[in-house]
Amino acid sequence: MGAQWKHAGRVSAGNAKGKVFSKLAKEIAVAAKHGADLSSNSRLRMIVEAARKVSMTKDTIDRAIKKGAGLLDDGAQYETVAYEGFGPHRVPVIVECLTDNRNRTGTNVRILFRKGQIGNSGSVSWDFSNLGMVDASAEAGAPDAETAAIEAGAQDFEPGEDGGTRFYTEPADLDTVQKALGAQQWTVSGAFIGWKAKHPVKLEDEAARAEVVAFLEALDEDDDVQRLYVGLE
Repeated sequence: MGAQWKHAGRVSAGNAKGKVFSKLAKEIAVAAKHGADLSSNSRLRMIVEAARKVSMTKDTIDRAIKKGAGLLDDGAQYETVAYEGFGPHRVPVIVECLTDNRNRTGTNVRILFRKGQIGNSGSVSWDFSNLGMVDASAEAGAPDAETAAIEAGAQDFEPGEDGGTRFYTEPADLDTVQKALGAQQWTVSGAFIGWKAKHPVKLEDEAARAEVVAFLEALDEDDDVQRLYVGLE
């Protein structure tokens, strides 16, 4: 688990699915600041595709794009804020948020860290690598993951979710690698810059691990939290 953590089954219930829609709408709005045209904005295109896969309606997607592009007069402007600290049992955590109210988000995250320890900037991220991450699945006739990684210029790869593969790149190479994978008959489902732990904590005790998972689930429930990066094997 030394990279992005996702709440298992988060979209199974209606209210949970609503939270996923809210998070994706924020990401769409932020990406659309750099252009509302999907053909020329690869980040926006990837997020819109992710939204479609969880059945977000066209109207909701279009509204989020217009909001980010400044075509709606609702006044909300989102910014990215990151927090670092330790969960239970000294498991390192980086929390990425998108918010229109930094004070509200900061207060909520500090409260959620009451079972851990929130730190200053750099207190945890020094032990993580900042990398481009591309999630992709092989189509029929595609080369194996190792060959695809070499040909695309990825640094490394590992099994991803739902039978796919996560490829790691230098941040500056993210767009180049995802395009190269697509040219090799790999379907890219997501591409972003994130954090991967260098020395993940290993917890053998199931009760301790359950405590960490409960802590992460509580963080993930907050509407402003977009991604969690966790140093846990």
